[in-house]
Amino acid sequence: MADRIDGFSGTYVLADLDATRTLAGRIAAGLQGGHAIALRGELGAGKTALARDILRALGVTEHVPSPTFTLIQTYETGRGPVFHFDLYRIEDESELEQLGFDEALSQGIVLVEWPDRAPNAIPGDALNVMLEIDAGNVRRAAISGTVYWRDFLDDKNHD
Repeated sequence: MADRIDGFSGTYVLADLDATRTLAGRIAAGLQGGHAIALRGELGAGKTALARDILRALGVTEHVPSPTFTLIQTYETGRGPVFHFDLYRIEDESELEQLGFDEALSQGIVLVEWPDRAPNAIPGDALNVMLEIDAGNVRRAAISGTVYWRDFLDDKNHD
């Protein structure tokens, strides 16, 4: 029971695109400047798709490409700038300084794909999203974060 006081966790079945959009909308509803979302999962698990839906929920209407090759994409939203990082191609955590990671975090919202490539850079209060596809080809999102996220994500529609 203590973990319910100190933090939030839940598992969500993402049976279709609507379920993913709904989850993204709930995450977006809670986002404020300084928040970081750490998106984990294997290739093809849906990290970029969830990030894209979060950005759409924040009002981004422009094309949202994967930042795999550019490493970072920036979007202006009504809540301030959102910085979408893809760390898959970085080789050393020190590269984040050149990418302006700390500056991005201080200026806006940060979405990070492949956060395990730079574990020391991810804030301790980041919302962690682990996307998985089970043997039946059903996607699930295991989410954990501070208690702040409970009001946005805790409902009867998750496992």
